[in-house]
Amino acid sequence: MEVILATTNEEIIEIAPIIQQLRPKYTLEKLSDLMHQQRKAGYQLVYVCEGDTILCVAGFVKGHKLGWGKYLYIDDLVTDEAQRSTGAGKYLMEWFKDYAHINQIDQIHLDSGVHRYGAHKFYLKEDFVIASHHFVCQC
Repeated sequence: MEVILATTNEEIIEIAPIIQQLRPKYTLEKLSDLMHQQRKAGYQLVYVCEGDTILCVAGFVKGHKLGWGKYLYIDDLVTDEAQRSTGAGKYLMEWFKDYAHINQIDQIHLDSGVHRYGAHKFYLKEDFVIASHHFVCQC
């Protein structure tokens, strides 16, 4: 397995169907457009592949907050439905932890929908803790 930082339009088009599994409300074209827009604001995409097969994908941003210090926020982490339980998610999490250490990042954060019990089990195994409630107001 190998973790690759997506830097080209071709890579974004190639990983979009995997992210669409997590964000099915978007067409592939709209999803690609949104990822391009977010990249202009610092959003980065990484993916795990084995040979020619993309196993999982995640977007992330880096930042600094008074409450967290330097942080890495993981967005849109998804393992291809056909590739679950292959160790790819764990492999990507190890990459994120190494990346944070190398870049002197204090914390890694992510949100997970309250109904995603399998994801919660995975994050807890990966040494994440449920540290807060995330509140949303649809304005």
